[in-house]
Amino acid sequence: SRPILDMSYSRHFLDFQGSSIPSSMKKLVVTKLSQNFREAVTLQQDSPVPLPGDGDLLVRNRFVGINASDINYSAGRYDASVKPPFDIGFEGVGDVVALGLSASADYTVGQAVAYVKAGSFAEYTVVPARQAVPLPSVKPEFLTLMVSGATAYLSLKELGDLSEGKKVLVTAAAGGTGQFAVQLAKKAKCHVIGTCSSDEKGGFLKSIGCDRTINHKTENVESVLRKDYPEGVDVVYESVGGKMFDLALNALAIKGRLIVIGFIAGYQNPTGLQPIKAELLPAKLLKKSASVRGFFLNHYLSDYKMALQHLLKMYERGDLVCEVDFGDMSPEGKFTGLESVFRAVDYMYMGKNIGKIVVELPHSVNSKL
Repeated sequence: SRPILDMSYSRHFLDFQGSSIPSSMKKLVVTKLSQNFREAVTLQQDSPVPLPGDGDLLVRNRFVGINASDINYSAGRYDASVKPPFDIGFEGVGDVVALGLSASADYTVGQAVAYVKAGSFAEYTVVPARQAVPLPSVKPEFLTLMVSGATAYLSLKELGDLSEGKKVLVTAAAGGTGQFAVQLAKKAKCHVIGTCSSDEKGGFLKSIGCDRTINHKTENVESVLRKDYPEGVDVVYESVGGKMFDLALNALAIKGRLIVIGFIAGYQNPTGLQPIKAELLPAKLLKKSASVRGFFLNHYLSDYKMALQHLLKMYERGDLVCEVDFGDMSPEGKFTGLESVFRAVDYMYMGKNIGKIVVELPHSVNSKL
C-alpha cells in the first residue's frame, strides 16, 4: 500500500521517511523592485511551510536552478501589476513530501519531481500536480532541461528551420541554455560556431561538438566571422544583446534568421537594455531577406511537455550532455543552501559558469534521511 496523505482533511502530515515536516522554512522573497538582485531580495528565515490543496503536491526542494532572468523578475519587468513582496525562483527538483487527495491519483509521497513555477527559491514549494514532471530520481541534470534545455529545443525547432550544413552561431554558448543550442544544432548536422569568454569554456564547447569556438576576450568576433564565414551564418541563437547583437545581425547570411533568447548584457541596467544600432535594422533585414525573431518560453507552453519528454529521453540514452555548475570553482566554494543563491546570481553575471548554475538545498536538520 502506498502512503497517501490527504491534505484536505488533515493539517498534520509526515513525509515518507517519517520525519516531521517543519511548520516554518527559509525562502527568498522580493521585497523591493530592483535590477540589483541583492537589493531586491531578502532571505526570510521563518516563513510558514505552505499546505498543498486537493490537486497539489508539496515538494521539498533539493536543487534549484539559477536563470539570467531571475534579475528581470526581481526588477518587476515581467508583470508590472505584481507588487512586492513576492516569491522568486523559477524551477526546482525535489521529493514529494505531502499531497492532496486528487493529486494522489498520479503521485505518491517520496516521488522525485521537477517543475517550473515561480517560488522555487524556498525549502518547500506547493506545485499543482498537473504542472509537475515525474522523474526517475532526484538529479540536478534533470533541472538543466526544465527552462534552459526546453528553451533551446523549442526555439530552434519552431524558429530555427535547421537542416544539414547550415551554419549556426550560438552566443554565450557555454552557458545554461547555450550548451543545448550547440548540441541540438549538431544533432541537426549543422556547422556550429560558439562564442565564449575563456579557453576553458572553449574546451568544454569542443567536447560537446562545437566546430569553431571564439573566445571574445582574446579574439575579435567580428573579424573572425568576416574572415571564416564570408557568406554569413544562417541562424543565430542570441542571448547576450548589445554589441553582440549588432555583430550577429551583421553576420547573417541571405535569408538568415536571428533568434533573440535574451539580452543578458543589459539585465543589470536600470532599463534592462544595452543600446543596439536599431536604426539600421530595416535596411539590414531587407538587404538580406533576413529576420529577427524573439522567443519567450511562456508563449510555447502548449508544446512544453512534448519538448521535455524528448529531452529527457535524449539524456537517458546518453545523447545529451547536461552540464551542471555548482560553483565549486567560485571563491567561496559550492553553492549550498538558499543563502548562496545571491552568490550564484553574481557568479552568472561575472560570466564564470560552464553549463547551468544549480544550487543544492541540503535536508533540514530534523530530517531522518
